[in-house]
Amino acid sequence: MSDTPDQNPSASESPQPSQRRNFLKQVAGTTVTLPLAQGLVGGAAVTAAGVAAAQGAAAAPAAAPAASEPWLGYASLSNAEAGFVEHLVNVMCPADSYTPAGVDCGLAVYIDRQLAGSFGKGWKKYSKGPWAAASAAYGDQSPLTPEQQFKEGIAAANEASQSQYGKGFDQLGDEQADAFLKAIAAGKVTNAGGRIGLADWFNRLVYPLFCEACFADPLYGGNGDKTFWKLIGYPGLPATHTNDVVQFRGKPYPGAQAPKSIADFS
Repeated sequence: MSDTPDQNPSASESPQPSQRRNFLKQVAGTTVTLPLAQGLVGGAAVTAAGVAAAQGAAAAPAAAPAASEPWLGYASLSNAEAGFVEHLVNVMCPADSYTPAGVDCGLAVYIDRQLAGSFGKGWKKYSKGPWAAASAAYGDQSPLTPEQQFKEGIAAANEASQSQYGKGFDQLGDEQADAFLKAIAAGKVTNAGGRIGLADWFNRLVYPLFCEACFADPLYGGNGDKTFWKLIGYPGLPATHTNDVVQFRGKPYPGAQAPKSIADFS
């Protein structure tokens, strides 16, 4: 979705370099504070074919394998849900001269871990009701946890894809999938009787998780090889040094080409 830099990205074709770079800079500015799932370390590329043996996994592994090793499963996503998410992140972050495809950047891993962790389980989320329809200005009014909402949205989106195209989302070509995600974001795809609206699901839950996956510390699974930090010239953890911020304001930071994550200082 790359027709303009300020729209949700799910382009099947590589954006123009200036558009893509500007978009990433804008997104980076809105993702300063990222939710950190508990007990999650490491990151690696994921493929849906590798999750069959661990489809029912209930907890994240203690450490992720190296990028060259196969990933054996997801902590939250089922096999079918993993196929949906992997296709989604590949469409929203297609491989080009700037970044690998979304799966290879670990974006699906990050999303899965957030759903399996405290964020996905609704930590500190009020869950006693009563539940009534309300303006989005009042925040999330659903009795469902973020993980439950995410999964219900996948089911609803797949149902809508099946109705419109005769096949599930992960079977759509990149251009069809891109158009479908744009329609969802614009509120043009409905799921009658569903407990979560698809536009709200995408814009409030899916898209923010995608942005976080791009720019969070690689320790949490996404931003593999610090790809997105390098793309926008962000030095990682050293950016917390106040003196450096003052000294290099408006100038390229010397360490931006080799950013450092939390793991690099552990």
